[in-house]
Amino acid sequence: MEEQQKRPRVGIVGGGSWATAIAKMLTEGGARVNWFMRKPDTIEAFKVLHHNPRYLTEVPFDMTRLNLTHELERLAKASDVIVFAIPSAFLKSVLARSRVSLKGKTVVSAIKGLIPDEHLTIGEFFNRHYNVPIDRVVILSGPCHAEEIALERLSYLTFSSRDLKLARATARLFECHYVRTTISDDIYGTEYGAVLKNVFAIAAGICHGLRYGDNFQSVLIANSLQEMERFVRAVDPIPRDIKNSAYLGDLLVTAYSQFSRNRTFGAMIGKGYSVKSAQLEMLMIAEGYYGVRGIREINKQYNVHMPITNAVYNILYERISPVIEARLLIDELR
Repeated sequence: MEEQQKRPRVGIVGGGSWATAIAKMLTEGGARVNWFMRKPDTIEAFKVLHHNPRYLTEVPFDMTRLNLTHELERLAKASDVIVFAIPSAFLKSVLARSRVSLKGKTVVSAIKGLIPDEHLTIGEFFNRHYNVPIDRVVILSGPCHAEEIALERLSYLTFSSRDLKLARATARLFECHYVRTTISDDIYGTEYGAVLKNVFAIAAGICHGLRYGDNFQSVLIANSLQEMERFVRAVDPIPRDIKNSAYLGDLLVTAYSQFSRNRTFGAMIGKGYSVKSAQLEMLMIAEGYYGVRGIREINKQYNVHMPITNAVYNILYERISPVIEARLLIDELR
């Protein structure tokens, strides 16, 4: 009873598949969760069905452990730890609808993207605009797909913070019989790595759509890891092992998995879809679409050699033929 009283109050912002998977992990770990969803009708349907009516509908919830709300201020006041799990492109607009104070809160970013117009990491955004100290920010990274959490398949999560005690305390909230956790102090490397792995997954999808085989894909992913290492070393030159699961593992699962929305998006582009038509057909956001533009802008300061990132940018934003870009990229890979 005493341990339960000491447990921090946890809030989730977001109503998609990843937010739903996070709620599943937290409630199975014993937490009572405050959960913000933007649409009141989604909340009402959830209360009737006892599951998210739109995402991971096969996951049932004990409603006594959930407090669903469409009022963000109310969630913030009732939570000590707030997990943000919405697409990066929507974060500013969601927060702008209310006067949310994050003073004294632990902010956990489960967002795998950059703020599009400012090209900031999520941690930088909360630090700059909401005065959240960097050492109160925790970055949640994979390798992990929401769909496999729903299936209760063994998964691993990495929690990164400058305060390792905070990272460990946050990680414990998510642990259950099918989730294991590790901690890191590399907040910039894990955030940028999460953005880049989505970009590289789009590249893998494009090449799959163009009917390049597994032999080529293996070379593409090996070069993607090298490109990731060059970029994160330039941006934040601290010791790190890029072969750890938070970097290499997350890259592999996003580039190869059937559940990867970024790979799916890329495959559609490779098969001839326009960017707009591919986005309209997908039910979920492919974060790499926004991420590649942000990485390219940031890299203007560092001038890191990034042929794969540049190829994806040229295809998505300059409307250069995927066939042409892939042929040019072949000569860059080793």
